[in-house]
Amino acid sequence: MSYEQYFGLKEQPFAITPDPRYFFESDQHMGALIRIQHAISSAKGLSVVIGDIGLGKTFLSRKILDELQSEEGKYEVALLIIIHHEITAAWLLKKIGIQLGVENPADDKSMLISQICRQLIHIDEAGKKAVILIDEAHMLQTRDIYEELRGLLNVESSSHKLLNIVLFGPPELEQFMQMDPPLVSRIGLKVTLRPLDQNSTHGYINYRVKVAGGQREIFTTEACSMVFEYTRGIPRLINAVCDNALLEAFIQKKERIEADVVEQVSKELGLTKV
Repeated sequence: MSYEQYFGLKEQPFAITPDPRYFFESDQHMGALIRIQHAISSAKGLSVVIGDIGLGKTFLSRKILDELQSEEGKYEVALLIIIHHEITAAWLLKKIGIQLGVENPADDKSMLISQICRQLIHIDEAGKKAVILIDEAHMLQTRDIYEELRGLLNVESSSHKLLNIVLFGPPELEQFMQMDPPLVSRIGLKVTLRPLDQNSTHGYINYRVKVAGGQREIFTTEACSMVFEYTRGIPRLINAVCDNALLEAFIQKKERIEADVVEQVSKELGLTKV
């Protein structure tokens, strides 16, 4: 028997995969979602989402992707995940071209940019908005990359920009962007994510349990408060603590997760109280 079966759950509620079903509508995350959607729909061009590790940037990017894709015929949207800092401007441009639907992207940069511009015009004439979401954008660490992004953002009609770019990254992303001050001046929206407060932490835990099929309160109020004390409201840490607490409570054959179990697994994970 798994802990999911033991607690009457259909799946693990605190898995690390960014499943949009588990997007918790805290005031700040919902506010970020609404602001970014507005920036895209009004073609502001460049939006930036800043947040420390574990605060839900990747989750938010997947939720935005899911929301835009659900509106058929309105958006041409793609999500790029940058996994290392050695990529070049040429690589990024080709990747963006492919994601926007450019067929046989050219190796020559000037030709490739022309192809992308023509494709952006085609997308616009079809009544769609082109959107590129870039997660882990702090891996973009050369000036020429930011200059090329700025160049793409300059493609516009007489009334609006033809490309929306949303960058997601930790605070150091802002430092790298300073390599191209004209790009920074083009930021139409900046959102900064912060940890959840205590009430939102309680709501986050209970919401994820419910989405996973929970029909009862598994974490006591005291346990949720203890989770907040050890995780400081950082969603990634909340997931780690709660997943371990479910497993430990299952091993100990407890019907509910009390504060002592949360404290035990938190210490085992090397966490300390606020």
